[in-house]
Amino acid sequence: MVHSNPLRSSLKEIQRKTGSLKRRDLESQKTKDDGKDNRLWWRLGVDVPIFLIAATLLTMFELGVLLQHKSGFFCNDPALSYKFTGDTVSTEVIVSTIILLPFIVMFLTEYILFDSVYTTQTRLQYVSRRTGRLYGSYVYALFFNLIVVEVMKGITGNPRPTFFDLCEPDTGKTCNGSEYVATFECTSSRSTSWLQRDSYHSFPSGHTSLSVLCGFFMAWYLQRRAFSWRRRSVLVVPLLQVACVSYSALCSLSRITDHRHHWWDVLVGAVVGVLTFLYAVYALCNNFTTPQKSQGDMTASQHTVRSLVFREERSAAP
Repeated sequence: MVHSNPLRSSLKEIQRKTGSLKRRDLESQKTKDDGKDNRLWWRLGVDVPIFLIAATLLTMFELGVLLQHKSGFFCNDPALSYKFTGDTVSTEVIVSTIILLPFIVMFLTEYILFDSVYTTQTRLQYVSRRTGRLYGSYVYALFFNLIVVEVMKGITGNPRPTFFDLCEPDTGKTCNGSEYVATFECTSSRSTSWLQRDSYHSFPSGHTSLSVLCGFFMAWYLQRRAFSWRRRSVLVVPLLQVACVSYSALCSLSRITDHRHHWWDVLVGAVVGVLTFLYAVYALCNNFTTPQKSQGDMTASQHTVRSLVFREERSAAP
């Protein structure tokens, strides 16, 4: 009489199920790869052209190629008669800051917080991927903010407090009293063509909206990812948060003290910055929650083999 070995039968059953599930895993992996290819084609064929078109339109707006509205002014208006003395925070400074600062802060924070038991290569790969995702969401919000501000500037065309000094409108030289002038052309020989166009792009403040988005985004990111009273240093993160918010306040208030904007321009710019900050944090970054690893990260075959072996060990136990 031939007796079958139950252990050998169970192992064969495990091998059969494992082979079947491996094929399923390969099919699932192929489907995922196909999905990645489709996303890549959508990014290259749709997203990139849309981005290039939007960037081109913004550039054409800044160069004055696109038609821009110009609001009128009152003759000898003291609110538009300030001398142009420059910017406390120049355009070059704010552009470099809002682009470089968030990437540096996020990369260093993610690198420091990552579990040090892993190899340096694994650490860098994870940190790079996570930083890239967060930074990509931030750049999208930044671009969204810039488009909204530029559209509002083009629609309103409000004169700046330094309007008369930068533009020297032709009709403003001959008007009398406080009459309203509806049409004009800039004639200044001391200002560049860009400054002349910029003289009637006061509302809202772009410096304010961009700096508020950047500063508050960084401060809240540090609050969610790095703030803890139980860490070795309890003052580093709060100090960085204060620096981020102070940067936003400096960029915003200097636009008034430099007479580059009216106070309502700065107020509305701050509102736009806060709204885009909330959009970036909650809609794009999921409030900076960290993805948790679980048993779902295993493939189906790994999970099934582990379960079958565990059951076999229990049945073989005396």
